[in-house]
Amino acid sequence: MDAPAFIHTTVLLEETVDAVFTSPDGTYVDGTFGRGGHSRALLAKLGPQGRLIAFDKDPAAIAAAQSGPDAITDPRFQICHTSFANAVEALAEIGVHQVDGVMLDLGVSSPQIDDPERGFSFRFDGPLDMRMDTTRGETAAEFLARADERLIAQVIRDYGEERFAVSISKAIVARRASGNPPRTTAELAQLVAGAVKTREAGQNPATRTFQALRILVNAELEELEQGLKAALALLAPGGHLAVISFHSLEDRIVKTFIAHESREEIDRRAPFAPPSRALRLAPLGRIKPSEGEVRGNPRSRSAVLRVAERMRSALEEGA
Repeated sequence: MDAPAFIHTTVLLEETVDAVFTSPDGTYVDGTFGRGGHSRALLAKLGPQGRLIAFDKDPAAIAAAQSGPDAITDPRFQICHTSFANAVEALAEIGVHQVDGVMLDLGVSSPQIDDPERGFSFRFDGPLDMRMDTTRGETAAEFLARADERLIAQVIRDYGEERFAVSISKAIVARRASGNPPRTTAELAQLVAGAVKTREAGQNPATRTFQALRILVNAELEELEQGLKAALALLAPGGHLAVISFHSLEDRIVKTFIAHESREEIDRRAPFAPPSRALRLAPLGRIKPSEGEVRGNPRSRSAVLRVAERMRSALEEGA
């Protein structure tokens, strides 16, 4: 039997590609390939000398890029099976040390969400996995089977912003003590529903808990911070950074990073001395999906695109 075809609708497609594109002959990075919507659109704008290197941790995404009916055979394209957090080292191995644009589409792709075997969604019953890279690391079920009550509550509270984190953690540990820890998405969703006292209109009570476990299992926030630093290290002066976030934790990190790098640092003890840290980014804007896009793709409703340009200061030139 053939594997099911999962459809992915790329969010903020034209806006992201237009924001990151600066030259048809430039070298660009798609740090979160997914199913390649942004990559394909950017390739269509590149000239013969242009180049695009993509990254993804998910073996299914790598396979989709390299084989099958949707494979990208364009010689200007190549893909690396690793996190974009490792981009500096991975690009150095292929002789690339500077790029003209970096785009990051954070979060989970529709094929990951819609495949029950991946365990990302409470809408489908499947193994409680949640790993983006299925070749390594601890699954969500394995974490819930070994973590203590306090740690589980901390993860659900901090990464899911869930006010009933303690109640949910107690329910998980109590079930584990009975010899039947949650191993499937349906089991966990049912546990959470019983522990959450009130529900937000239109939101499944398990939404925040699933988000928290996914972020933990994939070290998403840590990798985002590392990936933003990698982008800054790689971008050539005038190069653009474009990042799509889907929840407040991600967006806060991106917003804070751009704001921090768009300020010069002055030593208050010597206010007339030159800045001790250069201005390295210039914010170019914040873009939300249009009403039409949200109607056509409800998953885009929480997306935020932030764009910045790499600057070159006199301080860096003298370094």
